[in-house]
Amino acid sequence: MSKAAVFFGKGYEEIEALTVVDILRRAGVDTAMVSVSEERKVAGSHAIAVEMDAVISEVDFDSLDLIVLPGGMPGTANLEACEALMMQVDAFVSQKKIVAAICAAPSILGHRGILKGRKACCYPSWENHLEGAQVLEQPAVIDGNLVTGRGMGAAVPFALAVLERLQGEEAAGEMAKNIVFEV
Repeated sequence: MSKAAVFFGKGYEEIEALTVVDILRRAGVDTAMVSVSEERKVAGSHAIAVEMDAVISEVDFDSLDLIVLPGGMPGTANLEACEALMMQVDAFVSQKKIVAAICAAPSILGHRGILKGRKACCYPSWENHLEGAQVLEQPAVIDGNLVTGRGMGAAVPFALAVLERLQGEEAAGEMAKNIVFEV
């Protein structure tokens, strides 16, 4: 069974984070909601607090197949300020493990030089942070081991793209059908 972790910094975008958790869990992916602080309950950018499954110090990163970085502000800034998480993002990229980011969070990948020569998308007006990327105006973009998404309105296509990268196009198509998602 695949294992994923969705990382929550205070001020995350609720829909982006929880849509990925929901779709991955529906697909049978062991998905943990992880706080980047030591707080067990994390409030999003719209004051919706969610109980986490773990805090970052408890995560066995070697057992994970996928890291997800939701957007939102100041959630994205709080993710980027977490050194332990940034070390793991770099390690996952170098090991060709899947890293997914949506909205403002792809900026983290841009700042770290991960997007050079890659296709990516992000929240409109954040494109200048995708340093070296070929920026696309699509709801979600898969480029190798990276998956990026544009924003809250693209949360379902992004989550389906993450699932596609993890389990294949057929699994993502079946999930889209099951959740009555039509493009």
